[in-house]
Amino acid sequence: MEQPQRGIRAAYSDSTITVYQAYDSEIGLPAVRDGRFPAAWKRDRMTWIKPSFLWMMYRCGRGAKAGQETVLAVEINRDGFDWALRHACLSSYVRGVHPDRATWQRQLKRAPARVQWDPERDLRSRPLPYRSLQLGLSGEAVRRYADEWTVAIRDMTPLAHEIHALVSGGDLDSAARLLPRERPYPAAVELLAHLRE
Repeated sequence: MEQPQRGIRAAYSDSTITVYQAYDSEIGLPAVRDGRFPAAWKRDRMTWIKPSFLWMMYRCGRGAKAGQETVLAVEINRDGFDWALRHACLSSYVRGVHPDRATWQRQLKRAPARVQWDPERDLRSRPLPYRSLQLGLSGEAVRRYADEWTVAIRDMTPLAHEIHALVSGGDLDSAARLLPRERPYPAAVELLAHLRE
């Protein structure tokens, strides 16, 4: 099946969507244990959430990068995710989408969320010819994410390691069967209209 050039592919239900993040064990393990981010988690920093599990695997080195050893699946409510898209700005200036660079800079400064479209990855972390959404949250969006939107937090580290071991051993079919089932997210056209590059 041909993939759209830019799209949100995610595991989701009628009410929630799963996004991924990776942290050190001091943040990740308490988050899994308590189902919420611990006090050590910085609310004053931008946090990037990724609906694509394979992109998260690439970004965190399959749970092997320093400071990213705990891979989390964060289930958040779709209303919150859609709110973030509605209030997001592209992370870089795009001629034709923004009237001019100064307007984009003002929008970016005010926006509680930002979007970038990065190449999706395959099981071997090679870039694919289509892009997946990364969503950066700051200010109000970070607080809503932590305090209102988060429904559950699961530890995906063992799965990340198992998939990596299968890929390293050349068993791509078995690795692919373990991947979370991601499908195109039904974001209304108007939610993404201002986020196309």
